[in-house]
Amino acid sequence: MGLSKTERRLRIKRRIRKVSFGTESRPRLAVFRSNKEIYAQIIDDNKGVTLVAASSRDKGFDAKGTKIEVANKVGKAIAEKATKAGIENIAFDRGGNLYHGRVKSLAEGAREGGLKF
Repeated sequence: MGLSKTERRLRIKRRIRKVSFGTESRPRLAVFRSNKEIYAQIIDDNKGVTLVAASSRDKGFDAKGTKIEVANKVGKAIAEKATKAGIENIAFDRGGNLYHGRVKSLAEGAREGGLKF
């Protein structure tokens, strides 16, 4: 019998985290995707600190449109917050999800907002 969807995603996530490490000069953009919402945070793994976070559940966030459109808006929001905090270069951590659909849309939104991967 094969792996469940969750086990497979967690296995991929562990494999990604072996190489994706956020430093002070190049923090990690971690993406978490639930069925309804999408969350992104920029993390400095050396200190173990979240520097900036954005999600589709934030107060004042316009979460209208398809899930892909909302993910793009979250990407732009995290990019805006990151540039205010002086962050320009990041390492992208897709969290075991495929680089497709909402995760891809969030990454593209972050790039449009001015972040460099």
